[in-house]
Amino acid sequence: MKKLALKVVGLTVLASALTGCIGSNAVTGKVMKFNVEVVDNRYARAGVNFLLAPVYGITTAADYVVFNSLEFWTGKNPISGAPHIFDSKVDTQFKVNDELDPSLKDAPIDPLSNNRTIESGEMIKVDDNTVQMDIVYNNGDKATLTGIKDGENVSYYIDGELVSQTTIAELEALQNS
Repeated sequence: MKKLALKVVGLTVLASALTGCIGSNAVTGKVMKFNVEVVDNRYARAGVNFLLAPVYGITTAADYVVFNSLEFWTGKNPISGAPHIFDSKVDTQFKVNDELDPSLKDAPIDPLSNNRTIESGEMIKVDDNTVQMDIVYNNGDKATLTGIKDGENVSYYIDGELVSQTTIAELEALQNS
C-alpha cells in the first residue's frame, strides 16, 4: 500500500509539474555561465559547449519539468530568486490586467504560506476497492488521501475533493518501469 501511495503522490507531482514549463531556465543558465567562464577563447568555448551537450539536455529537462514549473506557480525562480518572466513589467501591446479579478494577477501559490511537509501517513484498506491514507503534516494540519477503484479507473481524493485520476493499466505500467 505504501508503494501505491508513493505512486499516487509521484503522479500528482509530475502532472502538476508539467503544467508550467515556461521560465528562465536557471539551471541551464548556470551551465552556460560555466561554459563561458571555463576558458577565454571562443573556439575552446565552442568545444566545451559540444562536450556539454548531454548536460544541456539534462538541465533543460530539469528546468522544464521542475524548476520552471516551480517558478511559474510560485512567481519566483527557486534558484535565482528572480521573479517569473511572465511577471516582468514591460510596455505591452494589449492591456488586460485592469479587467481581471485581482486573484488572477499574481502567482497562485505562495511558497512561504504553504511550507509544510508530510510528517506521517497511515495507510488503511477500507474495502477491496478503496484505500485511505491519513496524513499529518509538520505544521499539525491533517488530511485524508483516498483512492477509489471503479472498474479500470482509479480516482484520488484529498479531503473529499477529486485531485487526480488514472487507470489500472497506467499504474501497472508505472510499477513495471
